[in-house]
Amino acid sequence: MDLEKRGKMYIDGVWVEAESGAARTIIYPYDQREIATVTEGDRVDARKAIAAARRAFDSGPWRQTSAAERGKMLEELARLVERDKEELARLESLDTAKTFEESKVDMDDIAGIFRYFGGLADKDSGEMIASPIPNTVSRVVREPVGVCGQISPWNYPLLQASWKMAPALAAGNTIVMKPSEGTPLTTIKITELAEEVGYPPGVVNLVLGPGPTVGNELAANHDVDLISFTGGIATGMHIMQAASGNMKRVAFELGGKNPNIVFADAEFDLAVDYALNAVYFHAGQVCSAGARLLVEDSIHDKFVEAVKARAAKIKLGEAFDPSTECGPLISEEHRAKVEHYVELAKKEGATLILGGKRPDDPALQKGFFYEPTIFIDCTNEMRIVQEEHFGPVLTVERFASEEQAVEWANSTIYGLSGAVWSKDQNKAERVAAALRMGTVWINDFNIYFAQAPWGGYKQSGIGRELGKQGLEEYTEVKHIYQNIATEPLNWFGAS
Repeated sequence: MDLEKRGKMYIDGVWVEAESGAARTIIYPYDQREIATVTEGDRVDARKAIAAARRAFDSGPWRQTSAAERGKMLEELARLVERDKEELARLESLDTAKTFEESKVDMDDIAGIFRYFGGLADKDSGEMIASPIPNTVSRVVREPVGVCGQISPWNYPLLQASWKMAPALAAGNTIVMKPSEGTPLTTIKITELAEEVGYPPGVVNLVLGPGPTVGNELAANHDVDLISFTGGIATGMHIMQAASGNMKRVAFELGGKNPNIVFADAEFDLAVDYALNAVYFHAGQVCSAGARLLVEDSIHDKFVEAVKARAAKIKLGEAFDPSTECGPLISEEHRAKVEHYVELAKKEGATLILGGKRPDDPALQKGFFYEPTIFIDCTNEMRIVQEEHFGPVLTVERFASEEQAVEWANSTIYGLSGAVWSKDQNKAERVAAALRMGTVWINDFNIYFAQAPWGGYKQSGIGRELGKQGLEEYTEVKHIYQNIATEPLNWFGAS
């Protein structure tokens, strides 16, 4: 995508400007440099895209496209992502300021996701079930839901879009994508690649614009059959209310407050290394970030000192500098949110032992940087422990027993993910079973892949992405019953 040109929306197979003529400037979070200008849509544009998706689903050639052909198209999209990996990674790093190396890894994952769901597209041929009625045949099939609105977040713009896009298209749906208004560049590019693959007009649509207008229209519009959203709880609740107007299907991933539990018998150096990666990767702007570290009493002091020593050496910097280990936060507004939680932690009695401020380095002053931060003496009721701050801030809780660790880990409104570190396999399995979370890692952290479902318990969301379950989210179940008897029943009027 040429950054010198304005990014457009894609509706019914045509690249268009917003009806209003509005535009938005996209900035690079490292230095606030302007990197692109994109068109800014509103409800009018969203309605046009929804209408196009509706027509394409109800009466277009997409309905006659075989599952095998849909799979081949996704596999071709995977090939194009691999072909344009460097460009996509560059756009992703410009959008988010995450390191270029991380963005390249994301592109490999994204290609794998398209390829995985391409392979799944024609694998479900339905299920025959035993009918209790003689001379009948009964089967269950899965069919596409219809028009799917897909709202993706700013922290992993293309990765999260692919988690929604791939299964929806594999199942035979039509889609209207809405990326975060601040990070649209890779979603524009993937739409260009979908056009190159040859999806019929109206199957893949892209509308740019803010949540209160474009996002709300996708949630409320009665021609949308499913809304998928990744983001915050408050917005998720609003979308659910809007979606109730036509009882559309909802699929939500709403974040987490993810405990990382380290027992005294853990592999010490490995657990330290992963504890750092869990919270400081992408500056903590990860829904599954291990921002809550729970450490057993007997190793607490030693473990904290080891984490602190390593965290103090983390190199902040620019996305395309190979020595950079951690980039800035996404915006000034978001940095202010993180700073607010740091001040709350101090007032609540947590002890700051590292960071807690913006960096002093003159080279970093134009970006939205925040130093890696650690609090100890944290207790379970503190807001910094209970609420998602989405920044490079680690809270440490000291526990005395397995039961206490489980109780504290589960005592939040979230249930997305968590980890257990122990050489005792039986203990690790007991704790994993007791944690009310959609994903639990044993002696690891922040691992996901296309074949395994992703999603949360409690207020971390509804439904699952990835895996076979992620494909099923985009399908409706239909029971087809057939009478093959040849003799009439002669119940009425027979003589």
